Amino acid sequence: MQVIVDGLMTHYERNGSGKTVLLLHGWGDTHETFRAIADMLKGGFEVLALDLPGFGKSAPPRNTWGLSDYADFVAHFLSKVDAKHIYAVIGHSNGGAISIRALSSGVVKTDKLVLLSSAGIRGEYKGRIKAVRLVTKTGKLLTKPLPKSVKKRLRHTVYQSVGSDMLVAEHLQETFKKVVSEDVQAEAPKVKAETLLIYGDNDTATPARYGERFAALLPHAHLEVLTDAGHFVHHDKPDTVDRLLVEFLR
Repeated sequence: MQVIVDGLMTHYERNGSGKTVLLLHGWGDTHETFRAIADMLKGGFEVLALDLPGFGKSAPPRNTWGLSDYADFVAHFLSKVDAKHIYAVIGHSNGGAISIRALSSGVVKTDKLVLLSSAGIRGEYKGRIKAVRLVTKTGKLLTKPLPKSVKKRLRHTVYQSVGSDMLVAEHLQETFKKVVSEDVQAEAPKVKAETLLIYGDNDTATPARYGERFAALLPHAHLEVLTDAGHFVHHDKPDTVDRLLVEFLR
C-alpha cells in the first residue's frame, strides 16, 4: 500500500487484527527485514511496517534529515493511516534510535518498546564520523575527472575503508552524517514504556555493551544478549527472537 505523508510517497504494509505493532527498520534497510516477524505477529496483532523515507519504495526526504525529522514523519504517518493507539514499537538498529527519539519527545506513544540491536550511542564514533567526512570530500576530489562507473567503484572502496554505511544509500549522504552524529542516551530515561532489548554477542555495528548501557538508562528495561548472533539478530536467531517477542507482547 502507498500513502502520501508530508508530501512523500510512502510504502507500507498493514496486516492482521488486534492491538497495533509498529515496525521500524534500520539504515539502508526496508520493511522486508521484518517479514518473518510480521508473519508471526499478524495472527494476534495488527502489524504496521513501512519503508522509511529514502529506502525501499518510499520517496527520499527533500532535504537533510536527522532523527527528529524521522520521528516526526513516523508520527505523521501514524496519523495519516489512522493508527490511533500503538501497543508496541519494534525498532532495529537506526529504527531503534528513531523510536527512542520519538517516544522521549512524545510525538509517538506506546505501551511497549522492543529494541533490536539498537543504535543511538554515538560518542565513541566521533573519530569515525570525522573520517567519513574527510574521505567523502577527498574521494569526490580524486574521482572528479573519472568516468561515472569508475567513480562509483572507487567511492565504494573509500567508504569501506572507514566502515561507512553511507555507501548503501549514497543519495542520503548528508542525512547519514547527521543521523550518525546524534546520540540518544540522554533521552532514554524519558521513555516510560516497558522495554525489551535484544542484542547479539557478535554484533560489531551496535555491540552488546550498547544494550547494557541502554538497559541502565531506560526506566523499565530488560536485556537479552543472544549468543552467535550479529547485527541482524532477528535473522540470526529467529526462533529465539520470536519466542521473546511473544512472551513480551502477550
